[in-house]
Amino acid sequence: MLKDAGRAQYVPASDVEALRATTLLARTEGIIPALESAHAVAEVIKRSPKMKKSDIVIVNISGRGDKDIGILRENLKLD
Repeated sequence: MLKDAGRAQYVPASDVEALRATTLLARTEGIIPALESAHAVAEVIKRSPKMKKSDIVIVNISGRGDKDIGILRENLKLD
């Protein structure tokens, strides 16, 4: 319904993009997002170069990345 009304866009983000977004968010904000939320952050990273500095973006970070720590450890080579 939201897509049909023009109020939402659904776009893909790769797992690599989500992992990069997780790393960036953790380093800059101290937040480890759930991987589902990291996909949304990845999209913001893609769109941000075309945005004005005065533009405001809100991303809802739901979930906890600590539940995904095994996946993060394996893919980011964390020990």
